Amino acid sequence: MQSTDARILRGAAIPTGLAGLVAIIAGLLFAGGKGVLGAAIGAVLVLVFFTLGMLVVSYVSRLSQQLVMMAGLLGYLIKLIAVFALVAALNHVTAWNAHVFGWTVLSLTIVWLAAEVNATINARQPYVESGRTSRDLGKPGT
Repeated sequence: MQSTDARILRGAAIPTGLAGLVAIIAGLLFAGGKGVLGAAIGAVLVLVFFTLGMLVVSYVSRLSQQLVMMAGLLGYLIKLIAVFALVAALNHVTAWNAHVFGWTVLSLTIVWLAAEVNATINARQPYVESGRTSRDLGKPGT
């Protein structure tokens, strides 16, 4: 993992973790112990899924720049299927509050994405590789 990717990961994971703690406290206040469990499961799910997704995209970017978009979209599809499978598997489980889980996943996803965008903007990493300019193309020896 490149140092810029690690900074972006930290810049997204730390605010999301803090927001997850707020969600757990809110789950306790609004739904008791079941709310805490729902919020904790939601927070862990968001943190693990987005961290793994970022690690995979970072790894793929070292292999081939052309595969980065495909890796990101495939990772999104896998996350979506996994969340649907988890919700379907735990549909009738009464040990946790599903509403708190859902709101936690939604809110922490928004926090992660906003923090990741902010960290990416502040990373000031050039997104265009410097190389030959269009003026150099017509010159002999280029």
